[in-house]
Amino acid sequence: MDGYNEEQYLKILHDNWGYPDFRGIQRDIIRSVAEGNDTLGLMPTGGGKSLTFQVPALAKEGTCIVITPLIALMKDQVDNLRRRGIIAAAIYTGKTQREIVATLDNCILGRTKLLYISPERIASELFQTKLKHMKVSLITVDEAHCISQWGYDFRPSYLNIAEIRSIKPDVPILALTATATERVTVDIQERLGFKKPNMFKMSFVRKNLAYVVRKTDDKEAQLIHILKSVSGSAIVYLRSRRRTKDIYRILQEHGISSTFYHAGLESSTKDERQRAWRDDEVRVMVATNAFGMGIDKPDVRLVIHYELPDTLEAYFQEAGRAGRDGKKAYAVMLYSKGDEKLMARHIQFEFPSKEEICKIYEHIAYFFQVAAGSGRGKAFKFDNILFCRTFHHHSLQVDSALKILEREGYVRYDTDSDNKTKVKFLIDRDQLYQIRDQSPETEAVLDSMLREFSRLFIDYGPIEEGIIADDTGLTKQQIYNVMKSLNQQRILHFIPPRVEPLITYTRDRVLPEEIVISKENYEVRKEQLVKKAKKILDYAKTDNVCRSRQLLRYFGEEESEDCGICDVCLGRKTRPGHKDEVEMMKKEIIETLSDGKRHHFQDMFPLSKDQKVCVEAADYLLQEETIGRDTVWFYLKDKTYLKDNKQD
Repeated sequence: MDGYNEEQYLKILHDNWGYPDFRGIQRDIIRSVAEGNDTLGLMPTGGGKSLTFQVPALAKEGTCIVITPLIALMKDQVDNLRRRGIIAAAIYTGKTQREIVATLDNCILGRTKLLYISPERIASELFQTKLKHMKVSLITVDEAHCISQWGYDFRPSYLNIAEIRSIKPDVPILALTATATERVTVDIQERLGFKKPNMFKMSFVRKNLAYVVRKTDDKEAQLIHILKSVSGSAIVYLRSRRRTKDIYRILQEHGISSTFYHAGLESSTKDERQRAWRDDEVRVMVATNAFGMGIDKPDVRLVIHYELPDTLEAYFQEAGRAGRDGKKAYAVMLYSKGDEKLMARHIQFEFPSKEEICKIYEHIAYFFQVAAGSGRGKAFKFDNILFCRTFHHHSLQVDSALKILEREGYVRYDTDSDNKTKVKFLIDRDQLYQIRDQSPETEAVLDSMLREFSRLFIDYGPIEEGIIADDTGLTKQQIYNVMKSLNQQRILHFIPPRVEPLITYTRDRVLPEEIVISKENYEVRKEQLVKKAKKILDYAKTDNVCRSRQLLRYFGEEESEDCGICDVCLGRKTRPGHKDEVEMMKKEIIETLSDGKRHHFQDMFPLSKDQKVCVEAADYLLQEETIGRDTVWFYLKDKTYLKDNKQD
């Protein structure tokens, strides 16, 4: 059905999800896409963005295509939808060609309401050929900031989405993101070919979330103190995989129940640790930023950033995983003097010299034995650790160099490989039936495999642990243990999934001196990263402006109020009348500068005034960009004040 029918959409919401009504801007977004409009929705973490495309998908004829880079989210949402009786499917790395074709054919036949697909896959000839024969109700672009070079997580594969638009020009696009500056929102709409600008934005205010910065020279002690002071489920974010294990051990030594998580772990290990944390079997998840996307745990009371994230966008999204149940929660950033040097070092790793990038490209060709003038279309599993040992490179620089080479079109660098477990029986079916004295768990797993995956006696085949888990009631870790035991008994051979990056040559290998790295992909992006790093450092160091106001202003919400619960606001409450003094001082500063001249700071902050109040008032006005500063000289930036002054 076309158009928006309030009664119909509310019935779908209630019948499938049990909610009595939409909340926030859900209704506005749903009405917009139902009426066929290209729509951008800015909804902070926990805002309920999945319903903005899932409800229209059930109301409209055809298949809703959902483009997302998050394999874990695809699997979770497909599983959740199927449990509700909604036909959904996903295509991602690790699926066999036969599985992909069958999934796409089901969409053509109209049996699938939602198809989740990674941005890399939409560029394939197979997908685009099948797409021409599909009735598509809606194209949803999740994590839409990834299409913008000004976003904090630009991914070149997102640019492929324009090709879908050319095949299905009349199908509306819904772009969704949790965090985006004004510049990014404009870029998203332009790159997705919106017929006209159309954006709905939820306020980023989180009234129950207290933002705190703890300045300390001993982060370990501060971390232990905070975790022992605040009860409830927690996440601790770090930058490096190695450090997650170190911090996990420290927490264990202090009797704090925890586990750790990063992208390099086996899939079954990640699934089990995520489940244990979600089910409150462990209290603290120590993780890199690989953890959290698509994870819906409402009762997280505490998110701690042990190290500074790259950007305020990343920080806001990760911190926003706390308190999604609406109850009081804390987002704590630990800051020490050494963080500024670490940030500068990180930028160097993110942007190795152009000479180093060319050298890494050449060494990768040696590593895979790809001759100059050949290699186009060839894909290789990439062992970064072995490569770095062989050619004496730093792993972070290699990772960054490959991303830059991908943006320039020399290679495709897929870091989200998610190959399934592959199994082959080493004995025939009759021998298998003769085996006795197996545990009940082993019997259950074997029975499930024989029912669901019959070709495993012929050749290696992929299996779905999720299907076996549903059949047997066992956890994925228990299934993994059974497989390992059967492997040791030589009953079967299994190859567990490995999360290994994949490098594909998108053009024939060129010589190092022929590589061109553009200003846009190097100098401009490096300058952008430096600016974003300065913003996160400013946030950490600024202790006289409400934390919530600092974040909200960064995302364009100028008319915000002090939250009253962050560390800055609580510090002010010790002095009655302080807020009124600051407001009065702000007016005095504007009055002084309204003559249009530059004034020395000594004129602005006479010794007769409370210097802390003066500095705080000036900081507010600088953050609001009402005034500007040139070393010791201040001036009025907002000329409306001059105009008003002349009229008076």
